[in-house]
Amino acid sequence: MAVRAVVIEADGGSRGNPGPAGFGAVVRDPASGEVLAERAEAIGTATNNVAEYRGLIAGLEAAAELGAVEVDARMDSKLVVEQMCGRWQIKHPGLRPLAARAAALVDRFDSVRFSWIPRERNRHADALANAAMDAAAGKPSRAAAVPAGGGASRSPGDEPSRSVAGVDSPGRAQAREVAARAATRSAGTDPATAKASWEPRPSFTATRLILVRHGETEWTVQHRYAGRADVPLSESGQAQARATATRVAALAPSVAAVLSSPLSRCTATAEAIAGALGGLPVRRQDDWVECDFGDWDGHTFAEVRDRWPGELDAWLASTRVAPPGGESFTEVGQRVDRAMVALREAYPGETVVVVSHVSPIKLALRDALAAGDAILHRLYLDAAGISVLDMWPDGGVAVRSVNDTAHLPTR
Repeated sequence: MAVRAVVIEADGGSRGNPGPAGFGAVVRDPASGEVLAERAEAIGTATNNVAEYRGLIAGLEAAAELGAVEVDARMDSKLVVEQMCGRWQIKHPGLRPLAARAAALVDRFDSVRFSWIPRERNRHADALANAAMDAAAGKPSRAAAVPAGGGASRSPGDEPSRSVAGVDSPGRAQAREVAARAATRSAGTDPATAKASWEPRPSFTATRLILVRHGETEWTVQHRYAGRADVPLSESGQAQARATATRVAALAPSVAAVLSSPLSRCTATAEAIAGALGGLPVRRQDDWVECDFGDWDGHTFAEVRDRWPGELDAWLASTRVAPPGGESFTEVGQRVDRAMVALREAYPGETVVVVSHVSPIKLALRDALAAGDAILHRLYLDAAGISVLDMWPDGGVAVRSVNDTAHLPTR
């Protein structure tokens, strides 16, 4: 049953900072204190702040799934609260994509308020985070016991809530500014300190990313989910790969690297491109592999709708939901985040070709455009389509083209 208003308590922690990390989030009824949802997950090696943002994101996603329209988000992280309120700059590049994702979720509600609470009043979320870290380490949970009600109700001494999002409010404008700043993931100058401008930046300082979807396969034509199954290029797909290679060579005669998902439909497309660029080696990177569609792999879209209607609806409604036995888009997004950071650090100011699949490319474009998750269902990427984006050291991002197919043979 949908609820109108909820309270979110969120926390995250790291044993080492950075070190093994996890987050916890609790969604409550504001009147009764009843727990409506809990989220907890170990996230590998990360910092405290990354884990805290992940807890906030999990809480906002849970609130959205419950149908809430008003949210009171409470955290003991001063940094996250102040950054989400727009008062503190987001200087660390690793936090910007997380803040962008949180801000996009904020925009889905009628109103969101953030408030800082002392750690002792956030014990339920803290216990969930610690339990997740303990479970990942294979240890009995050493999280503190959570009293009934979680000890998180507001008292007169707590800091008052701060509105950061409301219809046509200054808070909503602040949230959008946070999203715009956070979407940039450069390790260089904080974009919040750079002047906005219509003037083009010097292109020679940008890292240019040419994103190429692999050529057509038999499953592409048959409208089947193709995740980790290693489906080869069809004859038509091979022709598309050759045409794409010619197009990429014309777009970027000087390329620093050709990166590829390890699946053969991508490596074959990448090898054609690398050959047109003078025989560059193709470097396989697992982070660019397609989403694991689990039990749906190999089935047509219509078959999945018929056999898994409830699971499909849930998957379409939330990026946190995975197909049965598969991987969620949230998990794919984490891989893409990691790959983008590595790419920018390894090839500053150079051009890189990445041959990948629909899901990773859509997620990269979503973040470059500082868009919400709805864009994942509105972008269409053809086989062998090309998308281009530039990333500057000052944090600027420009999406130059999406799904360019002018080079492909007509049917």
